[in-house]
Amino acid sequence: MRKDLRAADQLRPVSFELGFTKFAEGSCLVRAGDTVVLCNASVEERVPLHVASGGWVTAEYSMLPRANRERSKRDVSKLKLSPRSAEIQRLIGRSLRAVVDLKALGMRTITIDCDVLQGDGGTRTASVTGGFIALVLACRKLKEKGLLTRMPIINYVAGISAGIVDSEAILDLCYEEDSRAMVDLNCVMNGNGNLIEIQGTGEGRPFTVEEEAKLLRLCRKGCMELIQMEKDILGDLG
Repeated sequence: MRKDLRAADQLRPVSFELGFTKFAEGSCLVRAGDTVVLCNASVEERVPLHVASGGWVTAEYSMLPRANRERSKRDVSKLKLSPRSAEIQRLIGRSLRAVVDLKALGMRTITIDCDVLQGDGGTRTASVTGGFIALVLACRKLKEKGLLTRMPIINYVAGISAGIVDSEAILDLCYEEDSRAMVDLNCVMNGNGNLIEIQGTGEGRPFTVEEEAKLLRLCRKGCMELIQMEKDILGDLG
């Protein structure tokens, strides 16, 4: 029995509050159980030096000092980005670029800032899902202003976690479950149910191909449910 009485394949309660901040071109406050992440999309009319044509989508990720049970130091106080934050923001950026036609975006950059206000497991996957909504809102604003001739978003995307806890495969781990997980897997999928990213680790023991397949089936169920929520909120991407 899970602590919150959820079924093994059940998501935590999820909500999205659109337009949460005043100045960002797109913003979304995502809640997944007790995890809360603010995602802001900002548009700049320039691209990084490595981009020869088209636009760019990137992400930054951080946790507020009291997002967790004990205060953590800000990255700026250490004068460098933590390895965990760097890894997560690269994952978010890759996941979002996978559903964007960068040429249609034009020579501009959209940065998704994902700030964890409260962390109770699944912050990186919640950032992907909330970041996608903020990205769509920003692109719609560009189109409304006549800066885009068509929407560059070509598919939906969402992320979720699964893991093996007490020998049982479960979906959408909270912190208490994640801290005890023998196997932990983060997954990002598009609206067709195709994989964009998998991060799987045998934290406490190796895991079998069959166990991985079971976890992926759970993740596919969770991602499709989240994408349906996105569709209900955003409607058609055109």
